[in-house]
Parts: sequence; C-alpha cells; structure tokens
Amino acid sequence: MEKLDYSNAHHGSHRFRTITVTGNGKLETKPDYAELQIEVRTESRDVSEAQRQNAAKMNQVIQSLLALNIDRNDIQTSFYNVTPAYDYVEGKRIFRGYEVTNAITVKIRNITEVGVVIDTAIKNGANAISQLTFKLENEENYYKGALQLALQNANEKAQALAVSLRLSHLPLAIEIVEESVSGPILYKTVAMSAETGSTPIEQGTIMIEATLRVKYQY
Repeated sequence: MEKLDYSNAHHGSHRFRTITVTGNGKLETKPDYAELQIEVRTESRDVSEAQRQNAAKMNQVIQSLLALNIDRNDIQTSFYNVTPAYDYVEGKRIFRGYEVTNAITVKIRNITEVGVVIDTAIKNGANAISQLTFKLENEENYYKGALQLALQNANEKAQALAVSLRLSHLPLAIEIVEESVSGPILYKTVAMSAETGSTPIEQGTIMIEATLRVKYQY
C-alpha cells in the first residue's frame, strides 16, 4: 500500500520538497526443513516408576527416529516435567500419582518424510505431536532479497509520481527506514502425496516480506 507525505524542508537557505513512499517486497519459496515436537507422557503412583517408563518409551521413540536416518544432533530435548496428578471426586482432590512429560524437538531435513516421522513416533510410544513448523535454513538471505525488491518498488512509485508532477529530474532518496516485520509466514499449502499411506501433511510455501519507507527530495 502506498503512503504519501508531502512536506517542505529547509537546508540552509535552500528550500526543497519531499515525498515519502512505502515500498514492499515479497519472495515466495519452499521451506528447507521442518521442526516438530514429540511428547512422551507416563503416569504412575510411584515417581521413580513413572520416570523409568518414560525413559524407556522415549528411548524407543528416539531409536526409531535414528532408524529413519535422522541425525542425532537434530534431536534435542525441549522440556522435562514431573508433576503430581489428581482426580476430583465430589469436590475433593484425590492424589492419583505422578505424571512425567518428556518432549523432544526434531529437525527433519527431508520434508517429504514428515508424515513418516509422525507415524513412526506414535507407533513407538509417543503420546502427542505438536508445534510442527516449516522453516528456511538461510532466512536472512531471502529477507535481503525482499529488501532489494522493496527498494525497487519504492523507486518505481517515486518515478511514477515524478512523471505525474512533471518533474524535470528524478527524486533523490535521502532517507530509508526499514519497517518492522513479522517474519516468514506459511503462505499457501500444497498437499503431500498420500500414496505412502502416512499422515498427510501440507508442506506449503513460505512468504518473506520486507517493507521500506523511503523519503525522496525533489
């Protein structure tokens, strides 16, 4: 969206006018990798038993992921919690036991295997899959490209205004301000092949957007 700000400024005894234009740049690309969180929850009246069961199940999950050729360095612990669990009967709190929750974050470099990873984890003892995100390895490079497009867009707007105002020369950029950005977002989805029989995952593409506010003197 274009935002114009017509104003007058002084530089010594010289008087000049300025135009402020908003330039937008967008790049769309496919994600490089996916990240998801896998949780294993166990419960027992004995805290040591709950921890033992949890460790055994999580180890089984991790071994199944390693068997899918996921690098050990791409599997990291997200959190580990031990909390008492209660039932509520007729308004009274009754101790049920201890719940142990262990979560790992897995980086999946081959995005087509996301569904297989989810199914494998569940089959080997995982209770929940959460926080599935698609990301870019070199996000900063894409953002720099979007910035260049944003400046190009601003220049085109300034040139169009120069024609409309019948200026004898092109406006000169004297100030460039980078607007705040929300970061890359999943833009549109493309369903993965269901022929594998695994959990269907929508891979999608990622949109990187940059916005510049450019002030021109003319």
